[in-house]
Amino acid sequence: MIRQEWIEKGYIDEAIPEGLDLKTEIRRLCEEKNAVVLAHYYTDGTIQDVADFVGDSLALAQIAEKTTADILVMCGVHFMAETNKILSPDKKVLIPDLNAGCSLAESCPAEELAKFKALHPDHKVVAYVNTSAAVKAHTDIVVTSTNARAIVESFPKDEKIIFAPDKNLGGYLNAVTGRNMLLWNGGCHVHEQFSIEKIVELKAAHPAAKVLAHPECKSGVLALADFIGSTAAILTFAQNDEATEFIVATESGILHEMMKRCPDKVFLPVPPSTGPCACNECGYMRLNTLEKLYNTLKYEWPIVELDEELRTEAKKPIIRMLELSK
Repeated sequence: MIRQEWIEKGYIDEAIPEGLDLKTEIRRLCEEKNAVVLAHYYTDGTIQDVADFVGDSLALAQIAEKTTADILVMCGVHFMAETNKILSPDKKVLIPDLNAGCSLAESCPAEELAKFKALHPDHKVVAYVNTSAAVKAHTDIVVTSTNARAIVESFPKDEKIIFAPDKNLGGYLNAVTGRNMLLWNGGCHVHEQFSIEKIVELKAAHPAAKVLAHPECKSGVLALADFIGSTAAILTFAQNDEATEFIVATESGILHEMMKRCPDKVFLPVPPSTGPCACNECGYMRLNTLEKLYNTLKYEWPIVELDEELRTEAKKPIIRMLELSK
């Protein structure tokens, strides 16, 4: 249910009553406190169903910026809550569990990137949005998996670029743009684990199925894909394509929205290369639960705060990206 430490520290004064209709109470608290719940596609379906908005990280931050809400609850991971705070400094930003980190963001500590940047002073730094605010502050421009190719190609062909932190996305971009960016050696633990062998097996069992893959996947997985794109692009492709079966190589939480949008189609998650699981889940995303969301709204904790100087510096590369993406 709830974490005992919260009670001991005084953040919570009582346990959740047994049998409480959490979904109803969450919606009541949102109305009472002028709060909105933002859920990433990779969270559990129960979280997505109770949210005001469901989407990818940057889209949610942009939606949050435009709302008149006083409180933003980011059901996702910590860097996403930071991005909300970067773009909405006057709103209170909450996250259901402060332990909801991100293996990709954590693979690139800001101080290490700063040292690497100092070794290559003639390079521009392009960073994936899946990074901490501190890393964004060391960056010339931020990209998403949707606009990364266009932004990289907006630089002169001879521009020297450091791409951080995802080596898989960076390698894919080098391949499709003909660039030779220096790649930070980071990766997403979910997208790194997809099994090529199991994709081949699924394809053999479902020969008409199309393989959809996120560019954070390894090159061997991408080589098997019929379509490579961001979470939003994968959803759109599945909706518009004539195929009725899809093999999906991204975090399995997205299947919830895919099945809602395309109830007549079949979506098959790609398993990881090890373990008995039939799908590949992000443990950090699964830290978001209805119980924690209820407590977060009720007690308005945990709060995500940013030093104003850091927030201002971290916002600059996001604004540059948005201006280039118009």
